[in-house]
This record gives sequence, structure tokens and C-alpha cells, in this order.
Amino acid sequence: MINLIEKAKNHKQRVAIKSNDQSYTYDSLLKSSRKIANQLLRGRADLDEERIAFLVAPSYDYVRLQWGIWRAGGIAVPLCTKHPLPSIQYVLDDTQAETVIYSEEYESLLSPLFDNTKHQFLRLKAFTDQSGILPDVDLSRRAMILYTSGTTGNPKGVVSTHQNIECQITSLTSSWEWEQNDHILNVLPMHHVHGIVNVTLCALWSGACCEFLSKFDSQAVFNVFTKGDVNLFMAVPTIYFKLIAHWNDLPQEEQIAVSEALKHFRLMVSGSAALPVSVLETWRSISGQTLLERYGMTEMGMAISNSYRGTRNSGFIGLPLANVTIRLANENDVIVDEGISGEIQVKGPNIFKEYWQKPEATKNTFTGDGWFKTGDIAVFENGNYRILGRNSVDIIKSGGYKISALEIEEVLRKHPKVKECGVVGIPDDEWGEIIGASLILEDGNSIDLDKLKDWLKERLPLYQLPRKYIYQDDLPRNVMGKVTKNDLKKFF
Repeated sequence: MINLIEKAKNHKQRVAIKSNDQSYTYDSLLKSSRKIANQLLRGRADLDEERIAFLVAPSYDYVRLQWGIWRAGGIAVPLCTKHPLPSIQYVLDDTQAETVIYSEEYESLLSPLFDNTKHQFLRLKAFTDQSGILPDVDLSRRAMILYTSGTTGNPKGVVSTHQNIECQITSLTSSWEWEQNDHILNVLPMHHVHGIVNVTLCALWSGACCEFLSKFDSQAVFNVFTKGDVNLFMAVPTIYFKLIAHWNDLPQEEQIAVSEALKHFRLMVSGSAALPVSVLETWRSISGQTLLERYGMTEMGMAISNSYRGTRNSGFIGLPLANVTIRLANENDVIVDEGISGEIQVKGPNIFKEYWQKPEATKNTFTGDGWFKTGDIAVFENGNYRILGRNSVDIIKSGGYKISALEIEEVLRKHPKVKECGVVGIPDDEWGEIIGASLILEDGNSIDLDKLKDWLKERLPLYQLPRKYIYQDDLPRNVMGKVTKNDLKKFF
């Protein structure tokens, strides 16, 4: 029994979702997701963990599809609406998705794959009313696969069970004191735990309302805030940076109206990337809110959080959430003393089940005694954890996205004029890090950077496009003639 869906029956007449200027009750969500589940089953008793991928904008449609897949016994595979076709095809092939459901706006993007007989493509509008008996889905079963970049090339599919997701939800709803009268605005991508779990599922578990904006727009966000309904907001540092910039451009009268509305919020959260102190302090001066920072990953949801009611110190991520155990260990997995930096290692029912069809990668990310190795370095001091950074230079955090430098390098090397390249993250107040690419060109070549950007747009998601380039003779090299990551970091 999926408790998230069972709990919705206690709030049938309450508004669950607002999207596209319409309101949808929990009763509507339950009925619609049941119809979708029955259509997916097509007379079968259970999907038995078949992977069902879907490409729809953040909205009521997203949630009813997700719930319908779960109620039919399937594994939900949300696709990123900003990914180019090769990235989408990789996920479909890797998961061996039985069915791909899409809304009309993404039909032209997916159409080159329609002749692929390995997947069934269904337009969302084609779903009709269906009735039938739904399976009893145990919490131990696989529920969702989200893709995360790593240092080994292609993204890995992180498999979470219904039990994992429920534990991720309840640790947050108890620690952050969610209640049914809460109303949150969701402007986050819905292929990440931040938008899926922290915002949407926590709201629905609590009987609260989740309101969607299909895409981020600073003025649209402020318009919603000033209506006075929303009392929670969660975003990445880049979004707060953009909201601050827009607020600064508003007439004084509008600035006052926005600031007055923000003062009535009960909680505002920042995560998915380090929050610059300047952004925290500026936002506090505008809103009266001290942003709550927390720490988590796709593989475990949230694990550490600053206090909801206590003091929040900039640069610190707080203490473990309910039912989560944390330790800091050295490279030999030996616990370090207070004040000594070490890798964050985690245990708890929130930890993912496996990387999809990658048993060796799954094994390697756990210690011999079962601790999940995050690859992030922190120190425990003054009664709180303070994060220091990623244990690998190959992961770039930009605008809340975790991006593999190796993936971008592999794409750049396919350009006919590029002989060698290196990609690094460059510190940036707005994005956390921006992506820098250094290129060694084939002998005698020059390159038009605008044309290179257009070429990359066809092969990379927008948030993976480098924002800074340097190439040819200016590039530092080590004695082997290769570019090193340390050289590039110094050079930039």
C-alpha cells in the first residue's frame, strides 16, 4: 500500500494542485491517476516494475501521471523537458522503458523516435476513461529512476523504492513542520528530488497545496507571492539571485509590496548548490527571511538540514534529519575527529536501492559496513556540519544542476576542429559555478565560438553549455602535452 496515495483520501475536497490557472482537488487527483493506472495496465493485473517514462511540463498532468504509474505497479521515469533528443534516448534505452507518455508540446522533439519498436509512445490526450482493479503495491518495490551525472561518463539511474521516498518525505515534513494549510510555489525542474520530493510530494503528503509555474519567470513569481496565498518557497541559489536582480529593477512601490508579502512566509529554503553569503544577506534584507540551507543528493533525498526554529548560520548545513545517521570519514573509511574534514557518509532508510543495472557502481558507492559514500567533504564544528566541497573536481554544480565535466568533454571532442579539451567549474555568485571549456584545436584551425555554441546546443542540455572558452596557444600544458584540471583551475 502506497501511504502517500492512501493519505490523499483524507483530504478529498482540499485543493492539491494549482497549475495553468486551474485548481485540482485531491479527489480529482485520485480519480484521474486511477484512470491512468488502468489504461497502463490494459487488462494486466500488475505492471511488475515496468519502466514508464514521461515527458510533460511541471503541472497537474505530471503528478497524475506519476501517481498513475505508481498505482499500476510501474517505475516512474520522469524525463527532463530541457534535454536534447540524444539525452532522452539514452534514458529510454538504459531503462528499457516499455511506454513513453508525452504532452503535445513535446511531440516534435520525440517524433524521430516513434519508429523505435522498443518503446510505445502515447500522447497524454489519448488517455481515455478506464476502470478495473489496481494491484496492491508494497513499499519495498522500486518506484522511481532519476538520472544523475557522475565521474564515470554516462549518467547513472538512481533507483528509489516507495519506502525510500516515504522516508525522504517524512524526515522533511516532521523537521520542517509541514501542515495541511501550507501552500507552496514550485518553479523547480521535475526530474530532480528537489522539485519532486522536497516540494511536491511533501505538500501532498501533508494535505497542502502545491502550485506550479511551468517555467521560471521572476515577475510571475512575485505576482503569485503578492496574492498572499503562498507561505513556503524552495529554490536553488541561482533563482534567488535572479529574484534579487528583478526586485532591484522594480519601482519602489512594487518593491515594498513584494517585501511585505515575503515577510509573511513561514519558511524559505535554498539548496542543490552552495548559497553565497551575499545572496543570503541580500535576500534577508529584502524579505525578512533567513534562508534555510540543507544538504542532500539524488541517492538519498535530504540528509542534513539547518534548524527550522533555531539559529541558521551561513556556510553551515546543520544536523542530520530524522532517521538519518551521518559520519565523517577519511579515505580509509575511518571516522575523523571533530574539527577534521572528512567525507560525508550516510545510513538510513532514505538511501536509494541501487544504480539501475550497474551492480559494480552500486557496490563501490557503499563501504563494507553499509555506509553510503557521498563524495562530499565536510567538517563538524560549533555543533553543526559545514560543507567544504566535492571530493571530485569532475562534478560541477551550476544553477542547482550537478553536471559531469567528463560528459561535456566527450561531446566537445567530437567536434572536427577540437583536438583536446578540458572542462572545469569556475566560481560564480549567480550560478554557484559556471562551466569553463578550454580547447586545443587541430593544427591550423580556428573556431567561431558562436557556431560552436550552436553546435553544442544540439548535443547538450542548455544548462551544460560552457559560458567561458579559451583555446589554442594560450592554454597551459603539462610536460606530457595534456591539459590538467589543476592547470585549468589556476589559469581561469
